[in-house]
Amino acid sequence: MEDIKADIAIIGGGSAGLVAASGAAQLGQKVVLFESGEMGGDCLNYGCVPSKSLIAAARAAESARTAAPLGLDIAPPQVDWSSVKAHVNGVIETIAPIDSQERFEGLGVRVVRERARFADARTIVSESVRVRARLMVIATGARAGAPPIPGLNEVPYLTNETVFSIDALPTHLIILGAGAIGLELGQAFARLGSKVTLIEASTLFAGKDDQAAKVLRAQLNAEGVTLLESAKAERIEGIEGAIAAHIELNGAIKCIEGSHLLVATGRMPNIEDLGLEAAGVAYNERGVTTDAHLRSSNRRVYALGDVASREQFTHAAGLHGSLFVRNALFKLSPGRADAAPIPRVIYTEPEYAAVGLSEAQARARWGDRVRVLFVPMHDNDRAQTERATQGFTRIIVRSNGAILGAVIVGAHAGESIATVALAIANKLKIAAFTSSFVPAYPTRAEILKRAAGQFYTASLFSPRTKLLVRLLAQIP
Repeated sequence: MEDIKADIAIIGGGSAGLVAASGAAQLGQKVVLFESGEMGGDCLNYGCVPSKSLIAAARAAESARTAAPLGLDIAPPQVDWSSVKAHVNGVIETIAPIDSQERFEGLGVRVVRERARFADARTIVSESVRVRARLMVIATGARAGAPPIPGLNEVPYLTNETVFSIDALPTHLIILGAGAIGLELGQAFARLGSKVTLIEASTLFAGKDDQAAKVLRAQLNAEGVTLLESAKAERIEGIEGAIAAHIELNGAIKCIEGSHLLVATGRMPNIEDLGLEAAGVAYNERGVTTDAHLRSSNRRVYALGDVASREQFTHAAGLHGSLFVRNALFKLSPGRADAAPIPRVIYTEPEYAAVGLSEAQARARWGDRVRVLFVPMHDNDRAQTERATQGFTRIIVRSNGAILGAVIVGAHAGESIATVALAIANKLKIAAFTSSFVPAYPTRAEILKRAAGQFYTASLFSPRTKLLVRLLAQIP
């Protein structure tokens, strides 16, 4: 076994681990990176990249079907599943070199393609190497979890890791869970021609945003997706190509029969067989326990990304990698993982995007000092030109103009929410959207300015303001 002394040893070559490895290596640190699976982790190979590629294909098919209001008569699209898969794989192959072993070795990172675990508080071992490092990083990510439903483990079911490689387009896809993965893939497969049934144990958005749930529920129904809410899966049975989900719905047992079953009920951290006890690293069912600076109970060990008991988003993982470099190597002004506003996006159509506090969270803290600025997407001219007016913009502010959060539901909401996230991150008040913010016309970004204008409507057109204008008009 080879013995290596390093500045930094990282377990996991996904988004968080790669950002940390790249930054540290380019700053002259000796870095060893362990990855036993695919470089790029879940996002590149099984998550964000393939799912959004599939969604793009599905959107193209749906655009052809719904072009009539724009004056176009297009024949129903013919979906070739093998070609769709080739598109998805092609996108992955195009992006993969950025995360490749070759690129990181070119940056000076020692890449070991083996499983690794802690031998003690300062040592990580794999089959062929033993690394003693000054600092260590756990960036092992998360994977799809399987709920304890009787019969589930006895039938062939899909997860986000396997659904993109199936041989044929499902004739009837049953999905357990209407969270982000279930909603995105459910709509995508329906648009590609599958019959889709979404089974959700709670309600859409779990009562956190009834307005958004109403918009998405209506869209899914219009596209033929069967959404069963407050439905408890009691038993799963069947064989490949013939799956039956027995659910309790409205007090009665109902059987849903389909060709495929996709489990999208949540994710669980990859913490098994890491030797965390030997390293003195505390953890629970959510992942490694970390402080605000992403440090574990072992002060030499950091946890980044999905395994760090925080938001499970690729962009959050990237932030964690950057914070590690800043906190571990510079130390002068440590950054906090909870300081930056992290956008949350569901890439359905219309998209759902949120950042900061919800209205309920804001009112729980500030009560009547909270104002909600709301504009329906129907009032946006760009939305009208595209005949895509579903959704709204809601901005939550304090009475002093401080922006607390926002929700946007509509086309490209994930792009628009970035502007609000930037404002919150830089502590800009709502006035910034009415004075120096000049969005191009016609764009969906205009809805932010219109919503912000509501904050000043009452005072701007009040009797006192009108009197002031009359007095100023008399000045020669």
